[in-house]
Amino acid sequence: MSNALRLAKGTFGRVALLDMDRPLVRHAHPHCHVLLKVEGADTQFSVKDRVVPLTDESAVLINAWEPHAYAHFDGQPATIILALYIEPKWLSEFRSNWRASGAPDFFTQTVGATTPQIRALTRELAEAMVHDPGDALAHERLLAELMIAVVERFAAWREQTVSLRIAASSAVDHRIRKAVAAIRADPGAICDMDGLASSVGLSRAHFFRLFETSLNVSPRVYLNVVRLEHAVQAVADGRQSFSALSQSLGFSAPSHFSRFFHDHAGSSPMAFRTVAALGTPDYETPG
Repeated sequence: MSNALRLAKGTFGRVALLDMDRPLVRHAHPHCHVLLKVEGADTQFSVKDRVVPLTDESAVLINAWEPHAYAHFDGQPATIILALYIEPKWLSEFRSNWRASGAPDFFTQTVGATTPQIRALTRELAEAMVHDPGDALAHERLLAELMIAVVERFAAWREQTVSLRIAASSAVDHRIRKAVAAIRADPGAICDMDGLASSVGLSRAHFFRLFETSLNVSPRVYLNVVRLEHAVQAVADGRQSFSALSQSLGFSAPSHFSRFFHDHAGSSPMAFRTVAALGTPDYETPG
């Protein structure tokens, strides 16, 4: 059964060490997302409409809001994967235009050949998370080295400017902005897409078409992204019961929340909370 082995969390976003032996549903993240194999069987992800390999010598590269799924096949052995979910603001501390990592076109490819340096840093970070889960400073230092190597290898960062898509976000139709604000304010209150479409004055078909044209994901995927990010923060924080969290996010039963979390995050909520407690939560670099 797939589960989180370790979790590091901070101003950089989060890094999860996942032991994966079951598929994940199609989903997205609001971050630049990098998947690196640590050990086990070679495997594969579906990114957009293409299945790409994750091997000892290849990385899977997923832009912010890009739909993807873990395409684990029946009978395939497990794979330990280092999954990086990186905040653009943190990356911009290395180079200002790396804030463009939050754009939907930061990585120009969905899979790329890794270097010996990337493979060594991947292993070193994974080992540090396993053997010393509380050493947040070491984790962030290693992650910084790894992400610098990844961006320099796989992103055309020398030509990157602030994404025109991000800059033009204020031009998104006011009804879609209203729907996004409602989702972000209280994702558990969104009962169905028909009701959300009606609340902003659009038919269901027009709402779906306009939403996806504006944000590159469907309203359902967007809602699930927001629910997952709320869930990840609350599960890692450890103060809210799963029952209360389930109810606050609009699930009819805790078991439905648990299945949603496992299918999107690759781990049960309990395992995720357990490994989150091993580290120092929400580490922030001083000064």
